[in-house]
Amino acid sequence: MTTDAVDLDYGSIGALSSALQAGRVSASELLAHTIARIESLDGPINAIIVRDFDRAKVAARAADAALGRGERLPLLGIPVTLKEPFNVAGLPTNWGFPHFRDFQPAEDALVVARLKAAGAIIIGKTNIPIGLRDFQSYNEIYGTTNNPWDLGRSPGGSSGGSGAALAAGFGPLSIGSDIGGSIRVPAHFCGVFGHKPSLGLVPLRGYSLPPALPVPGQGDLAVVGPMARTASDLALSLDVIAGPDETRDGVGYRLALPASRHDRLEDFRILVIDTHPLMPTGDAVRTAIGRLAERLERTGARVARTSTLLPDLANSARLYMKLLNGARSPRLTPAALAEAQGVAAALSPDDRSLEAERARGWGMVHREWLAADAARLQLQQKWYQFFREFDAVIYPAAAVPAFPQDQSEPFDARKLDIDGKLYNYADACFIWADPASTCGLPATAVPIERTPSGLPVGVQIIGPYLEDRTTIALAGLIEREFGGFVPPPSLSAKQSAR
Repeated sequence: MTTDAVDLDYGSIGALSSALQAGRVSASELLAHTIARIESLDGPINAIIVRDFDRAKVAARAADAALGRGERLPLLGIPVTLKEPFNVAGLPTNWGFPHFRDFQPAEDALVVARLKAAGAIIIGKTNIPIGLRDFQSYNEIYGTTNNPWDLGRSPGGSSGGSGAALAAGFGPLSIGSDIGGSIRVPAHFCGVFGHKPSLGLVPLRGYSLPPALPVPGQGDLAVVGPMARTASDLALSLDVIAGPDETRDGVGYRLALPASRHDRLEDFRILVIDTHPLMPTGDAVRTAIGRLAERLERTGARVARTSTLLPDLANSARLYMKLLNGARSPRLTPAALAEAQGVAAALSPDDRSLEAERARGWGMVHREWLAADAARLQLQQKWYQFFREFDAVIYPAAAVPAFPQDQSEPFDARKLDIDGKLYNYADACFIWADPASTCGLPATAVPIERTPSGLPVGVQIIGPYLEDRTTIALAGLIEREFGGFVPPPSLSAKQSAR
């Protein structure tokens, strides 16, 4: 077979699938190329921390046989990576906690099963921060993941390994998760695409703390979703993994997402927001968003910078932090709580008790959660009214581009430099996850340009609940008109030299 004109490093799922179906490349050849690239380039990046190459080779041979029989599946023969917390039978799942270093689940997560049923070839897992609680991706078991655009900078978190893997050309699709921007921030830092689905759209079964503890924020804030290098690949992969859990809601519900509201930029009504009342946006991000707004206006899109319909972002952010703290509170049976002591030990080396974690704001009694949830319902209604007049909000994914790696201070003691002034690290990072996380709205991260020093800048596109196709479609139109993903220059040079 010939691989001429097939970009095996950075080709989209669509392009690679076309090549596979036309016989211009085999699934085994594509996999061998991807493995060789990982083995050659991943050392200093450290994105793929659990490798399943032997079983992937078996799956690739099976994919070649299926292709030879004329079978057509959405991901047939496509190499895919997964964020570490997704259960894969036979591979470790530990969330970065040394306490669970050797745990192996007995069965695949539901999302993993759906990927395999669509023909995907699982090649490994990507790195995370311990317990998914950071915007740098490092832990005692697997070490630190670095940004392919600048190895001294963070790829983001907690899906940082997935963002880095995509930017480095280690497969066209990775599945991440998001409760506090954990898909959107790595996409922004690494110059790739990511989609935080509407709450509940993609099932979480098998995305769980070892051995099978409840997912923090499950059913409240946490979602899982795709990361890719094109908007069309987000749409394709979301179709594969979305839909009710067959063992629960699927008994009575079926998925029927509405089509995008529009298919032309000039038809979109967009509110552009470039800062926040509680936190500044760095000049590099704010300037890039301003240029995007100008380009959108020139294409005929109806762009506004303010609206009286916009909910109060300061109050929304405060509500989000309450809900986030509540979602992270231990809601476990006595037996599971004993297991969770190991989690607490790993979370806070200086203060190892669950009681102390609650004292630091993690706990929320049920009546407090009910009050917060009532406030959220009111906020959701305001967004519903807002999206009767607008189709989408363009919003920063983070205050700054990828920042330098620095793990010298504990998480709660760190500061983030925004244009020369220091701000609380957690507040400065988490605040941008609201309002999409608070109200369960879809949000699509799309790269829009690069800073003068060459770092990627992206935005998140927030849309109405369950109108995920609208935010992905707008991301695709921005990609088509203004350019989307480009490979990091250092890796492009290595690619050309091979």
